[in-house]
Amino acid sequence: MTKQPDITDITVLAARVIGGDRRALARAITLIESRRPADRPKAGALLRLLLPSTGKAIRLGFSGAPGVGKSSFIETFGMFLTKRGMKVAVLAIDPSSTRSGGSILGDKTRMELLSRDPNAFIRPSPSSGALGGVARRTREAMLAADAAGYDVVIIETVGVGQSETQVCDMVDMFVLLLSPGGGDELQGIKRGIMELADMVIVNKADGEFLQAAGRAAAEHQAALHLMRPKTMHWQVPVLQTSALTGSGMSDVWDAITAYREALGKSGELAARRAVQARAWMWSEVHDGLLDMLVDDPATEKLAAKLEKQVLEGKLPASEAAQQILELFRGKT
Repeated sequence: MTKQPDITDITVLAARVIGGDRRALARAITLIESRRPADRPKAGALLRLLLPSTGKAIRLGFSGAPGVGKSSFIETFGMFLTKRGMKVAVLAIDPSSTRSGGSILGDKTRMELLSRDPNAFIRPSPSSGALGGVARRTREAMLAADAAGYDVVIIETVGVGQSETQVCDMVDMFVLLLSPGGGDELQGIKRGIMELADMVIVNKADGEFLQAAGRAAAEHQAALHLMRPKTMHWQVPVLQTSALTGSGMSDVWDAITAYREALGKSGELAARRAVQARAWMWSEVHDGLLDMLVDDPATEKLAAKLEKQVLEGKLPASEAAQQILELFRGKT
């Protein structure tokens, strides 16, 4: 009997991912997201094998306030794309999943139809304490999906805040979803993140909200004209969609393809990806140093002592931090 190849073999795993094997992709992302120190060299070897097969997918980031209908929109948009023969991967970032333990069920329930589509791949990932609500290994998972032959890789975040900056720094196009109406507080949030958007979508443009959506789109388009553009090669559009009826999805895809063509022709898309890769490298250096610092026994012992002094108000936090760093630097 011929012995079956071991899926844990990194070379075999990489070949299966590149061949479009969904189970292999899921296993690859599990390895990539593993926090076990012994898995990091394996994950690094896997990514080196996958890297030459990346670069073809368009990488999209979708964000917006809770209740705007991100999951419903992504499902409808994803179905729109798969019906046209494209493959779609969705990486849904869930900061709460480390506590609830139910993020996979929740995400796939919200996108029930898309999760059953053979041309779609949905992967929820906990942020595991990473800043901005973005999982620490989202960039690597995105590359794995790209290597697996998915034409569109979507990153979905929860809520608004620092996550917009984090996601914007890892995708080709950042898309902001808005509701037809919002209070003063929401308006303030939008003013802070509108400048990051490459496209703005007013969702729920149907039924009783149709006229309100039209007004909101016009107001935001006017506001965008007063902002400094991110690039001279692209004018940020404001579109109206309905995840319920499917209206506006073709306009969204037309805008995405026009954006990619415009930035691809100017060379800005390649330059943006290169800058993102460099930023990713330094982010890994930062995280790696922090891990080494936390895991060092001598540093841990000193930190416990200094924490007590800081809590009691006997030592400034800045001086305590300096002592920890001096000790760690002396050991390295």
